[in-house]
Amino acid sequence: MNQWLSLIGIGEEGYQALSSAARLIVDNAEIIVGGQRHLAMVPNGKKTLLPWKKPIHSSIDDLIEYRGREVCVLATGDPFCYGVGNLIKKRVPIEEINVIPAPSAFSMATARIGWGFEEIDFITLHGRNDALLEVVIQPRAKLLILAHNGLTPSVVAEKLVKRGYGESSITVFERMGSRSERSVHRKACDWVENAFDPLHTIAVECVADLLHTPQSRLSCLADDCFSHDGKITKEDIRSISITALMPAPGQLLWDVGAGCGSIGIEWMRRDKRSRALAIEYQESRLRFIAKNAVALGTPNIKIINGRAPQVLKNLETPDAIFIGGGLSNVGVFEACWQALRVGGRLVVNAVTTESEANLIKLNQKFGGDLTRIAISKTHQMGKHTGWKTFMPTLQWRVTKGYMADTP
Repeated sequence: MNQWLSLIGIGEEGYQALSSAARLIVDNAEIIVGGQRHLAMVPNGKKTLLPWKKPIHSSIDDLIEYRGREVCVLATGDPFCYGVGNLIKKRVPIEEINVIPAPSAFSMATARIGWGFEEIDFITLHGRNDALLEVVIQPRAKLLILAHNGLTPSVVAEKLVKRGYGESSITVFERMGSRSERSVHRKACDWVENAFDPLHTIAVECVADLLHTPQSRLSCLADDCFSHDGKITKEDIRSISITALMPAPGQLLWDVGAGCGSIGIEWMRRDKRSRALAIEYQESRLRFIAKNAVALGTPNIKIINGRAPQVLKNLETPDAIFIGGGLSNVGVFEACWQALRVGGRLVVNAVTTESEANLIKLNQKFGGDLTRIAISKTHQMGKHTGWKTFMPTLQWRVTKGYMADTP
């Protein structure tokens, strides 16, 4: 297949630092697409220079019209490291693209700080919500962050201090690969600079305060981490429920009757590629979901305002579904089961005898497993300690098979 589109990575040193093969492609291209900064690096010649439009997706659509001509796209560093390459490949098959990358900002930063890729959490805040930092701020974590603008280091420092990581070290690498390259290093609690060139990368070595209680991304959060009105799947039950749902990278969860959003948020905290729809109809709880999503590092959770089963029509096919309030609304199970992909997992929790009876019937018809969960915790009884038993929960978990019955 003809590779009509070339995707060339370019660094701070510009055109002259490109390989001979990359320069030959740029010189022979009929059309060159890129940012104004990159286009200014190209020698004058008989070619069409097209700057990116806003939003950039419209420029990607334009590329398709040039198929069959010699088109070159200039991109910063490695085009597939949080770059434009990921957008282009959604519209143009990789077989039609010739890619010559330059070192990515992450590669250059690791060369300067001496970290191995395997020990780093990579994140970009360029054009993204800075709440994404909340999940990756963990004890002893090493972070490399692509900045959004010159103020990003101050945003990072402020979040670290607020979370109890004030002793964390921050290093800013500015304009790497250029003659004006510089780096700034100090602790988060001592951070004062806030006027960096937009082209910089931030390295953070997280150090938690001695008495700090971390918000682990590997286990479930405490109930008091969430804002809620009591409509929350409690921590112990939530932990069992997340295990039953079996989160996997890139999969989509429906959290039906989401309450404060705890299940969907926990699902998304497990992996940055995970996605969730939080489906809830009460306005006050919708606000809880939005607040918790930002506070706990999952701002990209999609909130669906409506009542099941009506609102479930035409939603993206889920890999897993959680129904936390039992099956009190008629038709909820039927709609969820029909929407669930083959091989997908359904988990339902029930606390009332009526809901339990429904789960038992469904288990008899569709299979799966029933588990009764009874939790007791100690509490003070005057000068003594006793046990407080919480309302038991019946959990049904089932995987949809190829020959699954229909409701």
